[in-house]
Amino acid sequence: MIEEPSHNAHDEPGSDAGQGLWQACVEQLAQELPEMQFNTWIKPLTAHVAPDLSKVTLLVANRFKLDWIRAQYAGRISAILESLYGQTIPLELALAQRESVVKRYIPPQPVAQAEPVAAPETNNANSEENGSGPFRSRLNPALTFDSLVEGTANRMARSAAMHVAASPGHLYNPLFIYGGVGLGKTHLVHAVGNKLLADKPDSKVLYIHAEQFVSDVVKAYQRRTFDDFKARYHSLDLLLIDDVQFFANKDRTQEEFFNAFEALLAKKSHIVMTSDTYPKGLANIHERLVSRFDSGLTVAIEPPELEMRVAILINKARVENADMPEEVAFFVAKNVRSNVRELEGALRKILAYSRFNQKEVSIQLAREALRDLLSIQNRQISVENIQKTVADYYKIKVADMYSKKRPASIARPRQIAMYLAKELTQKSLPEIGELFGGRDHTTVLHAVRKIAGERQQLTELNQQLHVLEQTLKG
Repeated sequence: MIEEPSHNAHDEPGSDAGQGLWQACVEQLAQELPEMQFNTWIKPLTAHVAPDLSKVTLLVANRFKLDWIRAQYAGRISAILESLYGQTIPLELALAQRESVVKRYIPPQPVAQAEPVAAPETNNANSEENGSGPFRSRLNPALTFDSLVEGTANRMARSAAMHVAASPGHLYNPLFIYGGVGLGKTHLVHAVGNKLLADKPDSKVLYIHAEQFVSDVVKAYQRRTFDDFKARYHSLDLLLIDDVQFFANKDRTQEEFFNAFEALLAKKSHIVMTSDTYPKGLANIHERLVSRFDSGLTVAIEPPELEMRVAILINKARVENADMPEEVAFFVAKNVRSNVRELEGALRKILAYSRFNQKEVSIQLAREALRDLLSIQNRQISVENIQKTVADYYKIKVADMYSKKRPASIARPRQIAMYLAKELTQKSLPEIGELFGGRDHTTVLHAVRKIAGERQQLTELNQQLHVLEQTLKG
């Protein structure tokens, strides 16, 4: 008999002990894994435990999940079962039998995009700048913490942002969030502002792009309205400013932002900023300003991991009133890796293709809809190209990538190249190992896990990987 882990009823003699063992394993995994990972991968599993505890079979919904669970979690599950039982219990993974269901194609109803861009500036907004009329925050009400999919890639940044929203002017002031294009930085700063206004509607909150701040400084000079400019910016309770790297080489703007920065901190107002790089990586920004940026909390947002990409696709499809089967979400997530915007673009292409052709969303349909994207990826990024790019970057020979040499100056770039090969191509671990001088797949797996872990901890390494990824993607 097969039972859900959470169920208590057992009809098969001796199943109580087996299901109790599995339930204990599940509870331990729930303590070890982030909530989203646990809910995505472990919670849906159905366990069949032999009455004599000679074998545990996990039934998985589809091939994508099965391969991922085998690679990422099977070893840990086996270890926990052995620890709980006192001896090894063979673990098997199998595909669950699907119920035969006749599906009818229902065209999805078009709705507004999940994340519309913030409203553009209008020409009649000068009343706000002059102190008359209601104060406009420029926040997009759709961008909240609830609509932001959480994962390992953004968990720390999201947590810090929620602390700021709950208690502005205290912890993490300023909050500096950095990362590549399309990773959710703007969504996060809007979420901070929306949460604060929900809790304290009288708060003066302003979201602004750095280029708009530059424009405001220029206007203040042209119109000689600096008193109004200062009254506006220096009176805020929360300033949210996007892409501060655009301040580069604009001395007067930097001077005025420094003054606003100091004034806001003095009155215990909060500042949240975003950038494409960490503070010390900013070019042509005054040192004293960089020092202020770095004085609070600096936190990175990484490209979303596979689980997060799958969750984003399914959630976005739901918002569009469309059905995104898990196996299709996995297929897309494995092929679109760089950022959330590209994921959303891929989803829209698939849904449009589905509606136009009056076909249900499937892997084959997704493959057809994304054929140009997949073709470009397959043509541009190869393991050989990764090896050459990494070798050039770290000033070693390409031949060192598949040699047996092991000094740190060679071994480290080789591990980075293995990591990028796993992230940016569809090659399996054994295939990658073969292209790196016939190395075992366990060597590749060790390198991938090591670099992935260090990327979360080491800012310099993360920046290097970001540069390499952008170079490879053209």
